[in-house]
Amino acid sequence: MDEVVKIINDIKGGNIKPIYFFMGDEPYYIDKLTEYIEQNVLQEHERDFNQTILYGRDVTMDDVVGSAKRYPMMADRQVVIVREAQDLWRSINGGQGDDDDNKKNKNENPPFLNYVENPMSTTVLVFSYKYKTIAKNKKIYKALLKNGVIYESKKLYENQVGTWISRVLQGKGYSIEPKANAMLVEFLGNDLSKISNELTKLEIILPKGHTITAKDIEVNIGFSKDFNVFELQNALGSKNQLKAYQIAQYFADNPKDNPMVVTTSLVFSFFVKLLKYHGIKDKNPKTVAPMLGVSPFFLKDYDLALKNYPMKKVSAIIAALRDIDVKSKGVGANALPNHDLLKEMLVKIFN
Repeated sequence: MDEVVKIINDIKGGNIKPIYFFMGDEPYYIDKLTEYIEQNVLQEHERDFNQTILYGRDVTMDDVVGSAKRYPMMADRQVVIVREAQDLWRSINGGQGDDDDNKKNKNENPPFLNYVENPMSTTVLVFSYKYKTIAKNKKIYKALLKNGVIYESKKLYENQVGTWISRVLQGKGYSIEPKANAMLVEFLGNDLSKISNELTKLEIILPKGHTITAKDIEVNIGFSKDFNVFELQNALGSKNQLKAYQIAQYFADNPKDNPMVVTTSLVFSFFVKLLKYHGIKDKNPKTVAPMLGVSPFFLKDYDLALKNYPMKKVSAIIAALRDIDVKSKGVGANALPNHDLLKEMLVKIFN
């Protein structure tokens, strides 16, 4: 995040490099940085003749170098953006990603390497290279680092996403309740692009200064605040059988929104974390939450479950959930309906 801010601030201040190589497993920041350059390096009236968008699957590296070597028309510089650049590297490396091909330095494409070593000062060449990285031991990496900017966008761990959501919303004039925040993380995982899209929907609907609640999530995004995996975990942890069976019935009635495989996986994850919690000697919330990879908001559920389920019982539940998971995938069972599988799961947990 700090690197992203620095790159943007440098561009704002006129410190614009001739080459930007954005790579890594998290496409969100790659897209944001590429979009920022696309919209801000050139003035609007300069873009028609001086901004070129290429796609990795449709061009060769010679095409890219040729575009980069052109001179701008009636402007100080031109911008050349290569989207989905990983497809371009794949074609160079005979179908393999650059990071999988560390020993094949012969495939580094001499014309491109020559260009990176002596880039045009009037061109801003941008590569959007998603889901992969180029090897740091290659000549091209060293040349890019010397004459341009390399930014590696890494996936956040799920226990970091909640903080990210709060920070993004705060920057846009919103705040969010802990439960609503945790719901987004649980249902959307660490896919920042998907989370950002959902936050944008909320920003369109809700006024600035608003504190986003679980009800807002339910109404505007579609996650039920009362019948979701959070509430199921809460019911299981507190041994509230009535509520657990009500939620199970809701899941069975709405299978498309609550696939059995996903439900089993999340419940399994809950009890695996509970087993780990049993083994942690220092129960300080500040250390436990990151060790378990959960929001501190949900630690109370784990504290209660810790009292209700001894370690031996948790181990037995995990074994039973493995069996349920196999059945939910149609193995060793005659296509049991979701309702029966959910009921079996709850019986195994509560008894």
